[in-house]
Amino acid sequence: MAQELATLAQQTAERLAEKHVGVVVAAMAEDAVEIRGAGSIGADDSRTPGPDTLFEIGSVTKPFTALALACLVATGRAGLDEPLADLLPAGTAVPSRDGRQISLQHLATHTSGLPRLPRGMLLPALLHPSKPDPYADCTADALLSGLARTRLRAVPGKRLRYSNLGAGLLGLALARRAGTDYESLITREICAPLGMTDTVVRVDGARSRRSAQGHARRGRPVAPWHLADLAGAGALRSTAADLVAFVRAQWDGGPGELAEAIRLTRAVEHRRSPFAWVHLGWSAHRLHPRQGAHLQIWHNGGTGGFSSFVGFDPEKRLGVIALANTGGRPVDRPAFDLLRTLQQDRASRPT
Repeated sequence: MAQELATLAQQTAERLAEKHVGVVVAAMAEDAVEIRGAGSIGADDSRTPGPDTLFEIGSVTKPFTALALACLVATGRAGLDEPLADLLPAGTAVPSRDGRQISLQHLATHTSGLPRLPRGMLLPALLHPSKPDPYADCTADALLSGLARTRLRAVPGKRLRYSNLGAGLLGLALARRAGTDYESLITREICAPLGMTDTVVRVDGARSRRSAQGHARRGRPVAPWHLADLAGAGALRSTAADLVAFVRAQWDGGPGELAEAIRLTRAVEHRRSPFAWVHLGWSAHRLHPRQGAHLQIWHNGGTGGFSSFVGFDPEKRLGVIALANTGGRPVDRPAFDLLRTLQQDRASRPT
């Protein structure tokens, strides 16, 4: 099995490296894991990225934010149905619609009715070369001021509408409730219990030497993104080795109270169709019966210089992680192909 995983991971890494400066791919099955890299850490750094290379993981941050919510709920420090307004400074104006308030669960399932971006930000501006760090001004003051002037696009809880603003507000609110900052919250509730030492918002000197350089779609080096107080939407940096530990916890539950929190993230469902839904922080679907009806739970991410994917099948204990240091080129298709290959191979083995 290890040799097969290694071959599949290497093939996927090489496939991705055709369109990315550098990539790392992890293939997981039960207790076996193989991590393979291809390409380079940067245009001026010929080292091949590996298990301990740090990448911006973008929106793969969101499952961490949702799990932090579940940790606080499981230990009685917050409630899924608790209004967002209860966790923000007194007097903060939070929009509602038809008498329905935004709850923490709405934020974690993208059913809050909030727009995708904070007020005043336009999606094309995020990709404009003159704006290399588009979220850097998203301070708490700016976010809450804009929130007061935001109109909900749907009644909270009724419709799924992907929202970076909602996920960022959730991270901000949870950090306030916990009396700390977002990075410290994630470290304390998730990373420390799982032994994940390289999942951070701020990269220090030692980690800088292991950090991949981000690149635009055509290979031009770009500056890192900093999301200020919108951190819960996509500010984390991580490694393939750390994300392997995170995925394994999705199978096994993790230690102590974290196990209950992980169960809670998947107990919550908002259906998009009979075959697709969202959990707290994750998207999920079942493949067509002709493809084996396998379960796939996943999230992808992208920043100005990076693309990422984490997906797994908790029923068969399989997982795939793909990290690349090129923005604007999703890694999803090869990653999904690898996950499906692992699922089909597991289904074909005698029981």
